[in-house]
Amino acid sequence: MDLSKVQIETERLQLVPKTMNFAKQIFLEYRDPVIQYMNYGPQESLEVLTERLKNSETEMKEGMLLFMVVLLKETGEFLGCMALEDIKEENPEMGGWLKKSAHGHGYGREAAAALKKWADKHLKYTHILWPCAVANTPSCKLAESLGGKVHREYEKTTTRGTTWPFLDYWIPKNNEK
Repeated sequence: MDLSKVQIETERLQLVPKTMNFAKQIFLEYRDPVIQYMNYGPQESLEVLTERLKNSETEMKEGMLLFMVVLLKETGEFLGCMALEDIKEENPEMGGWLKKSAHGHGYGREAAAALKKWADKHLKYTHILWPCAVANTPSCKLAESLGGKVHREYEKTTTRGTTWPFLDYWIPKNNEK
């Protein structure tokens, strides 16, 4: 299924497919401290990011990935990104990030809940995997707000070389339509 046309709206937010149109905003905002717990660090250049965006567009068209940009519906302001990865697997993985100025407004919870609601309606799975660093309390609380329970505790070394205590939350599918 081609996921490059999926759009999701909530009361305050609009989730649209990540495209080249957002490359500069992603490049400028995907930085520490916002991403300190993320597996991947900031891109070395806008060109490298553009290449990754091209690859993710292909994966979205092939139905393997749903990578969304989170926008404030009222103004169109870029807030961050949310993704469902490994969609063709039995249990996809969800994660995301918001720029620093978007923290503390409930946007992350609203965007994640909307993405999960979409997954509940369109995907076959038993749970969504939500991995997060123990120190990333807002991310842990977000997973719990979606019904997530800790399934595994472990240490993870990111591609950036930083090791963190991590939790894998399993967020169950809601079969209500």
